Amino acid sequence: MADTLRFPPNKRALPDLSRRGFLVSLCAAGAVFGFPKQGAAAMDPAAPGGLPPEAAGASYEPAIWYWIDSKGIVNVNIIRAEMGQHVGTAIARILADELGANWDDVRITHVDTDPKWGLMVTGGSWSVWQSWPVYRQAGAAGRIALAEKAAALWGVDVATVTVANGTVTAPGHSAGFGELVAAGITRAFTEDELKALPLKPAPELTLVGKDVTALDIANKTTGATIYGIDAQVEGMVHAVPLMPPTRYGSVITAIDDSAAKSVKGYQQTLTLEDPSETVQGWAMVIADSHWAAVKAAKAIKVTWTAGPAATVDEAQIQDYGRKLIADESTGAILDTGNSDVDPVFAKAADVFEAEYTTASVLHFQLEPLNALAFRNAEGVWEIHSGNQWQSLALPWLQTALGVGDGEVVMRSYMLGGGFGRRLNGDYAVPVALASKMLDGKPVKMVMSREADAAFDSLRAPSVQHLKMAFDADKAVIAMDSAVTAGWPTKVMIPGFMPKGTNGEPYDPFAADGIDHWYDVGAQRARAISNDLAESTFRPGWLRSVSPGWINFAVESFMDEAARHIGADPLAFRLDHFRATGRNAGEAPNATGGATRQANVLRRVAELSGYGKGGLPDDTAIGIATTYGQSRSMPTWVGGAAQVHVDRASGRVEVQKIWLVVDCGTVVDPDGAKAQCEGAALWGLSMALFEGTEIAAGLPRDRNLDSYTPLRMIDTPEVVVEFVESTEVPTGLGEPGTTVVAPAIANAIFEAVGVRMRHLPITPAEVLAALAG
Repeated sequence: MADTLRFPPNKRALPDLSRRGFLVSLCAAGAVFGFPKQGAAAMDPAAPGGLPPEAAGASYEPAIWYWIDSKGIVNVNIIRAEMGQHVGTAIARILADELGANWDDVRITHVDTDPKWGLMVTGGSWSVWQSWPVYRQAGAAGRIALAEKAAALWGVDVATVTVANGTVTAPGHSAGFGELVAAGITRAFTEDELKALPLKPAPELTLVGKDVTALDIANKTTGATIYGIDAQVEGMVHAVPLMPPTRYGSVITAIDDSAAKSVKGYQQTLTLEDPSETVQGWAMVIADSHWAAVKAAKAIKVTWTAGPAATVDEAQIQDYGRKLIADESTGAILDTGNSDVDPVFAKAADVFEAEYTTASVLHFQLEPLNALAFRNAEGVWEIHSGNQWQSLALPWLQTALGVGDGEVVMRSYMLGGGFGRRLNGDYAVPVALASKMLDGKPVKMVMSREADAAFDSLRAPSVQHLKMAFDADKAVIAMDSAVTAGWPTKVMIPGFMPKGTNGEPYDPFAADGIDHWYDVGAQRARAISNDLAESTFRPGWLRSVSPGWINFAVESFMDEAARHIGADPLAFRLDHFRATGRNAGEAPNATGGATRQANVLRRVAELSGYGKGGLPDDTAIGIATTYGQSRSMPTWVGGAAQVHVDRASGRVEVQKIWLVVDCGTVVDPDGAKAQCEGAALWGLSMALFEGTEIAAGLPRDRNLDSYTPLRMIDTPEVVVEFVESTEVPTGLGEPGTTVVAPAIANAIFEAVGVRMRHLPITPAEVLAALAG
C-alpha cells in the first residue's frame, strides 16, 4: 500500500541545506517585524512590528549583532522568532553582560531576512545554546574596542581601563559608551579574532542568571506588539481557503459559486495551481472582508477527485509501521558503538521486550495560521506572517511564484504560538499564489481552526519496539530498539539528514532519544521512516519532537525491565549510568555525560519522595529521566509525577510534577522556569489528553470540542529545580516535555499495577487494563 500511495511532496522546492551546514552557520532565525512602505502608516512604527530603529548620531558596530550609538544605546539584533519565550531578552543579556552595558540602555531589534544573517530558523531549543558563544564574542569585541579608544584618548595603559554598567573608567578618567562612540571608533575584528577574544569568567557576569526586566513584556501587555494576524496594508483583499479531501493528489473538477454571489463583499473563487506541489487541490475565496469570505465559503460547492490517501486511517499507518520494524533490513542504524546485538541475544539467559505506540498529535497554537502576500513597488514579493523557519519557506515560495533568489522576502511577525507548526511555512504558499493570480494585489488569509487542524503538520503516530537481553546473573548485556513514524525532515528538508552506520539517512528529529546514555552493552538503535504516513499527510516538528515519544518508550521500558528482573527501577537506572566510552560526554556541550543525568534523576527522586510510601490508596509517584533535545546538546532532566487513579472511571489525576533540570548556565531564570513549566504541562497534555486519529487521510478531530488539550482545572503544581552550573547553556524550550509521560505511566503502574503503553492514556484504556 505504501508503494501505491508514496508521493514526494515539494520535490522541486526542497532547499539545498545540509545538517552540518545548518549547525555550523549559526542556524539564525529571524522574527522580522518590518512593514511595507505602502502599509507602514497602518502600523505603529515605534512598537515591535514597526520600522527598525536608527542610531542617534554616530554609531559603532563591532559585529553585525549590535550597534552602539552616541547616546550610549546598545541595540542588539535578534535573529530568532519570538513566540512568548522572551528570546530577545535572553540573547541581549548574553551580549550586554560580556560588553559591560547598562541594561537600561539595551534595546532589541528583530531583524529582516537579509542573507547576512545566514540560515534562519527558531526551533530545536537551540536559540540560547547557539547564541551563547557568538554573542559573547561580539560583546567582548565591543568591550575591547571601547577600552582601547578610552586608553588612546586618555593616554593610559589599556590594562588599567575597566568597562562596566555602561561606563568606561581608568584612574582619574570616566566616560560613557556614547561619548567614546561620538569620538569615533574604527576598530574592526576578523572572524578569527572574534573567536580568539578572551571572555569574562563566570563570577564576573552580572546579568546572566540574574533577574532583569524583560525587554518584550511592556509592548505585549499594552497591546502594542504586532502579530501576523494583525498585519494589513492598504487595498488588500481577504481570502479563506476551501480545503481538499486529502493533503496530496486531490484535483478540483468543479466549483459552483452561484449561491455566494449574493453575499455582500464576495468577489470570486480562485482555483490554485501550485508548481511547488505544497497545496494541491486548493481554492481561495476572495472577498472585501474576512467575514464576507467566510460567509461566501459556506455557500460555495466544490467537487474534488480525492487523492489515494482518502482510504488511509491511523490503524493502517500503525500496522504498516509494525511490518517495517519486523523487517530488520529497514531503517538506519545509529552509531551506538557496538550495534552487533544478534549474537548477544542468541546467548542471552533471558530476554524482555515490549511495544509502545503514540497517536497523532496536533499543534493547535492559539493564533490561527495566517499570511499576507503582495508584490511591492520594486517588484519583490513580500510575505508577511509569523514564521519559525524562513530559510525553509523561501524556496517553496520562489518555486510556487516562479521567481529566483532575492525576489521574495519574508517578514515574520511575533507568533501567537509556534511549537513547531510554523517551522513549516506551507500556509504562506496559497496566499502568494492568490496574490499572483490577482496581479500582485495584497491578499490576506486567516485560516479557520478546522482548516488549520485538517492540514496541520502533525506529530505522526509512532510504533516502537524495545528488547533487552540479560545474562544468567540478570545483568544487562544488550538492547535492541526500533522506532518508526513519519519523518518531517525527510519530507521537508532531506539534506538535513545524517547517515547511519549502514549508510542509510535518518531524520534526527524522529530518532533523538533512542540513542540514550544508559550503558547496556551491545546496542542497536534503528530509526525507520513510515512512508505511508508521509504520503498521507505532511509530518511536522512538534514541541520536543521525537524525544517526546521515544523517551516515553525508553523510560517506560527501563521501568518495566527493572521490574522484570526484580530490581528497583531507580537503582536499575542509576546502575546503568556509567560515564565511560561514548557515555562519558564531550566538552563543551555534554561535559560529564551520564554522570549528570544520574545526578538529576537521583535529585528528583529525593525531592519528590519517590519510594518513601505513605500515600493514599491508588496513588503513587513515578520517575523518569531524559536528555532532551539530543546527544549533541543534552539538557539533563529528572522527572517525577504523583498520580491518583480512579478505579471506577479510569481517570488519572496528576497531582504534582517535579522537574530537576541541568541545562548548564541558566541565562534567564524567569524565562527558564516558565519554559520548563510550560514544557511539563505540554507533556502532561500529550500524556493524558491530546491525541487524534487519521481517518480518510486527515485528522479526525478538527476543533477544541473533540480535541481536548489540558484544561486549567487539570493543571497540577509544577516544581522546577535547576542544577547550579557554569557549563555551556543548553536548550530549555522542549526538554521538560519529554520526561512527563513516562513518569506518569510509571506512576500508574506503581499505583494500580497496570502498564500503559500507548499515548494518550485515556480513562477507557485504563479501565480496560484494570479489567484485564
